[in-house]
Amino acid sequence: MNGSTIAIIIAFAVYLIMMIGVGIWSSKRTQGADDYFLGSRGLTGPVAALSAQASDMSGWLLMGLPGSVYALGTGQAWIAIGLGLGTIINWLLIAKPLRAYTITNNSITLPEFLGNRYHDDKKILLGVSSVVIVIFFLVYTASALASGGKLFNSVFGIDYHTALVLGAVVILIYTFLGGFLAVCTTDFIQGSLMFLGLLVVPIAAWGFVSGDFSAALTSTGISSEHYLNLMYNGDAPIKIQDILSGLAWGLGYCGMPHILVRFMAIKNEKELKKSSVIAIVWVVISL
Repeated sequence: MNGSTIAIIIAFAVYLIMMIGVGIWSSKRTQGADDYFLGSRGLTGPVAALSAQASDMSGWLLMGLPGSVYALGTGQAWIAIGLGLGTIINWLLIAKPLRAYTITNNSITLPEFLGNRYHDDKKILLGVSSVVIVIFFLVYTASALASGGKLFNSVFGIDYHTALVLGAVVILIYTFLGGFLAVCTTDFIQGSLMFLGLLVVPIAAWGFVSGDFSAALTSTGISSEHYLNLMYNGDAPIKIQDILSGLAWGLGYCGMPHILVRFMAIKNEKELKKSSVIAIVWVVISL
């Protein structure tokens, strides 16, 4: 084990310990259900923005999208464009009214908001929405944990399943300890690190290849002319349905529970405006 590997292990260990520390810190500020589920509606603009975008993009932004572009070329950028537009729509059109409605109806969860908003006295809408969120978020959460497991496996050579369990245990610890506040604080830290990494890595990569990406393009098996063309997927011309499919990714943002709940928890309208600007800038630069 060389020095650089040891340094990476130490950095990861410190990071994981820090996440648990955030959970302990948050637990001391969590007194009731409103604290646990919404952080007393006290999120500041930066925390709301970065935590929302970090939890939204997660491993997909760092691994999924780059891998897709590497394999098929910049035609995959239509997905990024769709996500950027979806983020803008979400923050500018949905955040403010959703926050206002949930405060007026004193709703602390999305199913509760839907039930109150549409006068669901029989609790049918509340029950159905809860089941839908649980089912689909099992898959969504599993994919996020899988990306963490693959990261540990590739960097440290740790067994994939062991890495998966380790990541899940750390997340469960700080979530159970500090609730929503712990989740948002850790996501804020992660969002800051992701943004820094996304700025530094391209610059470092450019310096590493001395500005010549011909070898990297050759390894993909796709002609450089098509690889850098938005209207091609690999060496095949892109179809209109491919473009629409990529852009449609952004529609999902308008219904993602883990994003919408951040809107509900923002402290006031001033912080909401601030968070909207920060989130949109973060996404545009990161993508």
